[in-house]
Amino acid sequence: MVAHVLVLNPNSSVACTEGIRASLAAFAGAGPGFVVEGLVDGPAAVATWGDWFAAAGPLLRRVEAAEAEGPPLAYVVACASDPAVDLLRSVTPRPVFGALRSGIAAAMARADRFGIVAFVGASVARHRRVLQAMGLEHRCAASLPLNLGMDSLTHPDACRPRLLEVASTLKAAGAEAVVLGCAGMAGHRRYLEDAAGLPVIEPVQAAAVQALLGWED
Repeated sequence: MVAHVLVLNPNSSVACTEGIRASLAAFAGAGPGFVVEGLVDGPAAVATWGDWFAAAGPLLRRVEAAEAEGPPLAYVVACASDPAVDLLRSVTPRPVFGALRSGIAAAMARADRFGIVAFVGASVARHRRVLQAMGLEHRCAASLPLNLGMDSLTHPDACRPRLLEVASTLKAAGAEAVVLGCAGMAGHRRYLEDAAGLPVIEPVQAAAVQALLGWED
C-alpha cells in the first residue's frame, strides 16, 4: 500500500467521518496522504465513559489488522477524548497521535491560555485527565460542554449559535484560543474563529500536521 497516515474515527457516525475527511482535504499533496476510516463496530458517538471504553476494542482490532496488512506511517485517533491512545501505543512502534493532545499542543503555540469546547458534560472529566497527564491543567481556562447530539454537530449550521455562546464564555474566562473538543465540530472551525475573534484549533487537523512533521520524502 502507498505510504499514508491512517486516521481512525472511533465512532460509527458516517457524517462525522465525512466531516473529518473534508477537514483534511486541505492537506492533500502535503505529504504521504491520509486514509480516513470510521469504525462500524464503534459506538454511535463517544459521549459517555462507557462509549470511551467501548471504542477501545474496535480501535485495537483495526490497528492490529493494519499492522498485519502493511502498516501506515502513523495513526491518528480522531476523537477529542483520545480513547485508547495509550493502548494503541503498546501494540505498534508507529506514532499514535491523539486528537486532544495534538489540539492542546497547537493551542499552546498560539496562546498562553486556551479553552476547550466539549461535546457533552461527561467529556469534561476526560479532558481534565489528559490535561493532568500533560501537566497543563493550569493553562486551560475551562472545558465547557455543548450538550448537543452528533446529528446537530454535523449539521451545516444547527449548532453554531451554541458553539458561539460557549466560545464567548471561554473568551470571557480568559481563553486566548479555543480547541474544538469533538471531531464532529470540524466543519465549524472557520466560522467560529471569525465569529468569536479567537484562534480556533481543530484537533484532528492539529494531529494530522504533527503526523506530517515526522514524515520524510
